[in-house]
Amino acid sequence: MNQNRLKNSTASVESTELMPVLFVGHGSPMNAIEENEFVLAWRELGKSIPGPKAILCISAHWETSGTHVTAMPKPPTIHDFGGFPQELYNVQYPAPGSPELAYDVKRIITATDVGLDEKWGLDHGAWSVIRNIYPGADVPVIEMSLNYHLTPRNHYDLAKELAPLRKKGVLIIGSGNMVHNLRMLAWNHANEPDYGFDWAIRANEIFKGLIRDNNHKDLIHYRDLGNEVQMAIPTPDHFLPLLYSIALKEENESVTFFNDKQVMGSLSMTSIRIG
Repeated sequence: MNQNRLKNSTASVESTELMPVLFVGHGSPMNAIEENEFVLAWRELGKSIPGPKAILCISAHWETSGTHVTAMPKPPTIHDFGGFPQELYNVQYPAPGSPELAYDVKRIITATDVGLDEKWGLDHGAWSVIRNIYPGADVPVIEMSLNYHLTPRNHYDLAKELAPLRKKGVLIIGSGNMVHNLRMLAWNHANEPDYGFDWAIRANEIFKGLIRDNNHKDLIHYRDLGNEVQMAIPTPDHFLPLLYSIALKEENESVTFFNDKQVMGSLSMTSIRIG
């Protein structure tokens, strides 16, 4: 990678206002090709956000040993799922990458060394959502991995180091699900627009209340929030991207909830916009 060329990267570009930050409940990969209320909300989101210079996505579907960012100029579309219609596997999202932004992320993070990855690409936690927000595939996108050796507190603190990017036109998106228990999915309620088990609804409301109250401490220590939350987060991968998003919230910034519905009993599509 040409380090001299990368010196003239997004680090030198200041914006007059903070870009918003998103946490998106991405749900099923089928949202990439279906017409539903969640997809419509993502499209409206793209119209309401100032045009980003680039996107940094923290996806639940890229867990690694160590922290990495994609650094290739043309990231491939990864179909990291099975058992879906061929139409979904045919989808390509040819957004360019940004080696320059990848280098900036590596430069500004001091909590850990950040690897520059040229093998991964865009998994469905990223492209299934972003292709609906920016269907033209004309905004550069990079992904940042979840280091499975880090604690939730480590992830939160690492995320705070990304804050300068908000002033440089970078849209930061955490992609996961607040409530995500695939083992308990109610397949017999798959066609109902808003169906959640009582415990899933209560857990989701707990998360929303803590977000409204800026109580990030309890969100970081989610394992202490009781049985309903334990059922909602059997594994941390889909919850951790939320910590990346809320860590970037400034004290007086507004938080807006959207797509605030449960599907199939044990999956929450609840999403937030910060700023």
